Amino acid sequence: MFLPGLLALLVCYSRTTIAALLSNLGPVVSVQYAAFAGNSTSPAGVPNGPVTFFGSIPYAQPPIGNLRFRAPQPLNEHGVAQDVTDARNWGPPCIQRPAVPGIGSEDCLTLNIWKPTNATEGDKLPVVVYIHGGGFYYGTPQGFPMYDWVAQHANGIVGVSITYRLGILGFLGGPQVAADGNLNAGLLDQRAGLEWIQRHISKFGGDPDNITISGESAGGASVMMQVVAHGGSKPVPFQRAIAQSIGFGPTANESAVELNFNNAASFIGCPANEKTTMSCLRKSSVGAIISATNRSPNGAFAPIVEGSDGFLPDLPSKLIAAGKFNPVEFTGGHCTGDGNTFAGGKPEQFNTDNDIRTIVFSRWPGVSNDTITQALALYPAPGTPNSTFATQYDRAAAMAGDIIFTCMDWFFAEKALQKGVKNVYAYSWNAPDTVLYNANPYLGAMHTSDLYYLFDGTK
Repeated sequence: MFLPGLLALLVCYSRTTIAALLSNLGPVVSVQYAAFAGNSTSPAGVPNGPVTFFGSIPYAQPPIGNLRFRAPQPLNEHGVAQDVTDARNWGPPCIQRPAVPGIGSEDCLTLNIWKPTNATEGDKLPVVVYIHGGGFYYGTPQGFPMYDWVAQHANGIVGVSITYRLGILGFLGGPQVAADGNLNAGLLDQRAGLEWIQRHISKFGGDPDNITISGESAGGASVMMQVVAHGGSKPVPFQRAIAQSIGFGPTANESAVELNFNNAASFIGCPANEKTTMSCLRKSSVGAIISATNRSPNGAFAPIVEGSDGFLPDLPSKLIAAGKFNPVEFTGGHCTGDGNTFAGGKPEQFNTDNDIRTIVFSRWPGVSNDTITQALALYPAPGTPNSTFATQYDRAAAMAGDIIFTCMDWFFAEKALQKGVKNVYAYSWNAPDTVLYNANPYLGAMHTSDLYYLFDGTK
């Protein structure tokens, strides 16, 4: 006979608790299994601003212990939240290079959401998701706040950024990982984050059927790999893709992947090529992971081809050429000076064909001399017939830019049109980052110049 009264008391207590936290912390959004209190204070410190930020929202279980080197595991999203989680601040970045003890965490699989403060469920605002770059070994969403994106949009959008595993923890490869773990865990993190967004973004005023993913450099490459995932055989949790300066580095072959695995195991203090290796790696301390991260070269751990049953069944270029991708609407482009950043030297260092061979192509030690000779013929030297280059440096920068960045955006745009995608756009960005340009004018609209205008330069 006391049960109805007890239930009423519990409901009242629960509502009072949430209301009190709403008052003390900030606006609350509930996704049923959890409730999050956000921060509506503007970056300038003005309270009750037009945009509310929700940070450090988990989208998967912490990838620690036995979950290290495995695909992200889903949260328990059953039940009803009985309290409110403080989501007013950023979550920790993932461990990255250079790794510093106490900065970064394995428990880093979180989202950040910016929404118009007054937006509510049912508004169905377009959603833009940003995936940060950094060569798959460094980077954090904190460097790319989306407050202004939301505040300045005339009709309203919801912005989201994803934190994903990097370096050894996100992209350790090799047969042992494939047998007792998951390859490309960092890409799987991104997909898990996108699926969480699709399930819950409506509670923040967003439209789960109007999601655009975007990213620059390694973030742009991530966008493309989400588009070609599973060779386009499975549906994707987004409708559009924006890829800026799509940064595909050299793809490691099987022997290089295994060498990187063995080196990482050795740096961490585990035996390589033994049945106990993966168990040892999962039991190793974070300090050992940090030490191994700092001892590994930049770019040693990046997305790799998994084979026909994997998330990335083949090289993205081959999947695109074969039409094996999801036909999402697409915008892609690059900075005109992307290659300037990656030519490998300053203008005065480039005077001959051999300078290009030894400087530019040192980035790709597996490329044969015959291939380099063919590449040089495709980019005629200054002063020769059909050459468009004023200097050898211009030639070197064009080659580096085309190889790493430029080719992929126009190639995918062409193939998307052939597949019947209606909204396909390509661009070339020629406005330099004024701060970087003033320091090194020869770099022009160098790599990341567009980010200055998206995040730092204009208000």
